[in-house]
Amino acid sequence: MQYTQLLFEVRDSVASITLNRPEILNALNLELARDLMNVAMECSGNRDVRAVVLSGAGSAFCAGGDLKSFAAQGERLPAYVTEVATYLHAAVSYLTRMQAPVIAAVQGSAAGAGMSLACACDLICAGESARFTAAYTRIGLTPDGSLTYFLSRAVGMKRALELTLLNRTLSAEEAYHWGIVTSIAPDDSMLAQAEALAKRLAMGPTLAFGTTKRLLHQGWNESLETQMTYETQAISAMAASSDGQEGIAAFLGKRPAHFEVK
Repeated sequence: MQYTQLLFEVRDSVASITLNRPEILNALNLELARDLMNVAMECSGNRDVRAVVLSGAGSAFCAGGDLKSFAAQGERLPAYVTEVATYLHAAVSYLTRMQAPVIAAVQGSAAGAGMSLACACDLICAGESARFTAAYTRIGLTPDGSLTYFLSRAVGMKRALELTLLNRTLSAEEAYHWGIVTSIAPDDSMLAQAEALAKRLAMGPTLAFGTTKRLLHQGWNESLETQMTYETQAISAMAASSDGQEGIAAFLGKRPAHFEVK
């Protein structure tokens, strides 16, 4: 599929998605939201994709919604915002539910929908210039892109309220200590580190990664006993899989495991 608002390639089982509107800090409009949904669907359905890196071209990850495109809608603005959010939410759902781990490589601004996208990824590698701000209520709007789902899970309810009501901006270092960011690197090496991590994950047991992601998300809403039932079912299925059997054999044989593409 051809994309007009982002760059996409798959190499060595790693998919690279680059938001490509650098002249406006990769701000999200309808076309970019649609491209994000389609590329997330493509990654989710491609067995050769075993890790994903999501980044932004230029000096920013994503500065949020493209407010100029919003203002140009006039009376159609509510319908336009609904359409943008629908595509964005479909993209987040596919990125979250896919088997492959998804890494956000964040430099510069991650604001509004940009912060939402980053928080929806499984891991966040931040450059030293990264800045995170919810930004929505500053302009009289409310969060979208899954921020109200993932943010409180990462930082707790009170801190999530502080970030969304007061629009406090977190530096990369602060975001790391708050539990949003998983690693920090100099800007000029951050993307390379994210790609190296993705290559490492792409060599791992993709089916087990995806099942672990699903279990962790389920665990927020289930009782202890129900969640342990899901865990029993999952580990039994993994033990029956070729990856599970290879992992055990490799451990006992004191050799590297060779997991299959799923």
